[in-house]
Amino acid sequence: MSFYKNKALKITCIVSLIMICFVYHHYLNTDTKQIKFGATYMTMNNTFYKAVNNEIENVVNNHGDVLYTRDPALDPKKQNEQIKDLVSLGIDVLIINPVESSSINKTLKEVKKAGIKIIVVDAPISDDQIADCTVVSDNYDAGVQCAKDMMQHFDHARIALLEHSKALSAVDRINGFKDTVALNENYQIVGSEDCLGQTELALPALNKIIQQGIDFDVVFCLNDPTALGALASIKENDLGHDVFIYGVDGSPNIKKLLAETKEIVGTSSQSPTSLGKETIKVAYKMLHHKKYKRSIIVPTKLITKENIEEYDITGWQ
Repeated sequence: MSFYKNKALKITCIVSLIMICFVYHHYLNTDTKQIKFGATYMTMNNTFYKAVNNEIENVVNNHGDVLYTRDPALDPKKQNEQIKDLVSLGIDVLIINPVESSSINKTLKEVKKAGIKIIVVDAPISDDQIADCTVVSDNYDAGVQCAKDMMQHFDHARIALLEHSKALSAVDRINGFKDTVALNENYQIVGSEDCLGQTELALPALNKIIQQGIDFDVVFCLNDPTALGALASIKENDLGHDVFIYGVDGSPNIKKLLAETKEIVGTSSQSPTSLGKETIKVAYKMLHHKKYKRSIIVPTKLITKENIEEYDITGWQ
């Protein structure tokens, strides 16, 4: 009798082991599958996007997953091609910082149909229903902060704007600034030029305003690389009066100038580290079917000479 009992016990143990292996393979093993992320930013010729990507990459690597990063170099057509290439690599999540807010929509709809999650970071797209989540700085308030600081320091001002009209984040910053000064006739917008947010394009853009004979004493720039281009233009043209520059980003270069010179008045600081962390955090929530917000707005804070000592001028915040 004991022989048959032992045999039955062995059979029961084998069946139980088979069931355990099945459960492990069917349920637990799905969570250990390597996840593929694809990221494309408007340009990597900006340390801001490198800082965002570094935060994402650190978390992805710690999970044993993979991140493919692409640089379209401000070319919307190239960015569309890169997205299609990333899809062909079998990505589970697309992280996109759009070169243009609208030209990307058609391609993103195809990505969505393929069942790939889409997270838009830093600059929103024109049709925000396409994205599963949008993670941005409070860009409108960044412009408001700079305008309010300018109005506190100067009784009146003639203002030149350096813009990027095809990036909604930049448009929001400019609108925040313009709306804040609009009802006060002591502050006048006297000229504006588009420069795609690039230092090398900001210099000739401000040169163009100067060559038109337009007199200004404040330049509001959509970002810090633009502020550096504006500064180069002002020095190149040897303007005979002080010109005060505001930027947006809180980049190491601008913080250093704030700390050591009078050439920059202020910058409304973004946090690329926070943007990166929020982006990858929501990505994993999506993949693990957890609740998440479809819109995440990261606050900005004005950095001036009065509070520059609170910040590390050698890196991003």
